[in-house]
Amino acid sequence: MASDSTTPAAAAPAAAASTKPTKPDEALFNEKVAKAEKEHADAMARYNAIKAKIDSVQPSKDKASQNPLQKRKQELIAQANEIRDKQKGGKNARTSKQEQIKRLDEQLRSRIAEQKAARGKVAFKSVEDVDREINRLEGQVNGGMMKLVDEKKALAEISNLRKQRKNFSQFDDAQKQIDDLRAKIKEIKDSMEDPEAKALSEQYNKIQAEIDAIKAEQDEAFKNLSSLRDERTKLQKEQSEKFQAIRQLKDEYHTQRKAFAEYERNRRQAERERKQAEYERIQKERKMERAKKMLAEASDPAYLEEIRRADSLLRFFDPNHVPEKSGPLLADKGLAAQAVRKVEDAAIKGMKVLKKEDEDYFAPAKKGKKGKKSTPAAEANSKFFNVPPSVIEDCAFVGVDPPMSAADVPAVTEKVKAKLEQWKADQPAQTQKNIEKAKKEIARLEAEEAGEASGAATPNGNGEDKVAEVTDGVKEVSVEDKKPEEVTA
Repeated sequence: MASDSTTPAAAAPAAAASTKPTKPDEALFNEKVAKAEKEHADAMARYNAIKAKIDSVQPSKDKASQNPLQKRKQELIAQANEIRDKQKGGKNARTSKQEQIKRLDEQLRSRIAEQKAARGKVAFKSVEDVDREINRLEGQVNGGMMKLVDEKKALAEISNLRKQRKNFSQFDDAQKQIDDLRAKIKEIKDSMEDPEAKALSEQYNKIQAEIDAIKAEQDEAFKNLSSLRDERTKLQKEQSEKFQAIRQLKDEYHTQRKAFAEYERNRRQAERERKQAEYERIQKERKMERAKKMLAEASDPAYLEEIRRADSLLRFFDPNHVPEKSGPLLADKGLAAQAVRKVEDAAIKGMKVLKKEDEDYFAPAKKGKKGKKSTPAAEANSKFFNVPPSVIEDCAFVGVDPPMSAADVPAVTEKVKAKLEQWKADQPAQTQKNIEKAKKEIARLEAEEAGEASGAATPNGNGEDKVAEVTDGVKEVSVEDKKPEEVTA
């Protein structure tokens, strides 16, 4: 990967670094505009009033070109003429209504007489009175205290009362017809008082008064026509200035608002570009570290862990096994730690170093003179054979089964030695394969980076040069130099 990473944040828009414009106060703007619009509306109202006065003294026969005052005067005159025409037909309508009242009054008297005659035949005034009498007689009959003759009379009276009760519905209908006739007669009499004619007369007086007022206003305006025209010119100029003030307020506000919005947009764009550049820089650094780590790991000799564990197993099963001596994993660059003191071994020369097995060994007692039978300790050692968990784990790692008894140890040892020899033989080739694989992965990452920068992936471009640049730090250590280091117990 490339060692240098550019920062597009330096290419941010120049407007983002310019002086921040002031954000316009919308509430203050609305307040100023409302005040200016009110002043303009007042000036416009005064101008229209003067203009209407001037137009009122300049008569026009064309209705389309008449001013509102002239149109109103013509409308009032037409309404007054219409009222006069309506008042002419009032006398004929009054005579017709009087004849209609006379006929209805005769019908009303006849109906009332019939109603009185029918009610005179009935001893009760209402249905409620009939029901009360029926209930009283039924109570006496049901009480069982009456004689048979009286009971029959009471039952006959009850039957008669029920028949009379049915006739009361006819009385109600007749009374309703009488009430309708009375209401109709009252309505006609009320109309004879001619409220419409009275209302028409009042309306005519109001219209005539308004016509007189318009005429007086026109006469007054005609006398001051010259001064009214001067006032109109003055007010026209004033309302034009008020309108221009409103337009200027709006233009200034929207210009400031647009400038502030443009600044904020550029600032956000610059911030996004800065974050994007920072993100790309971090990603490039991570890819660089990843590439270096991949190549460094791939440059290590293959099968190091397998060889280390195999040597550990061989030393456990065969204490006399000595691992192969090898040079250091990396070439000495003068940075390795040096011994600060030398251990004197004169005092311990000639002494035997005991092993742990020697310290724990006790000579078994012999049975019999010939000593052909094995001791109990030997029998126990051959019967109970176990290995530490770490040895079992190492056996599983290298791919061999752990020994189940002491007799299996030689076979297991041979298997481990065979695998160890195979790993050592394949180590240079496998190490080179790992390096080539790491280089291909680095080339792929470089191709992706080049494609992101140019808009198209170029896996065969300068990827090899960048891989070589990354591998400069590990060229000093060759595959032959990186043989497995000696694994100490």
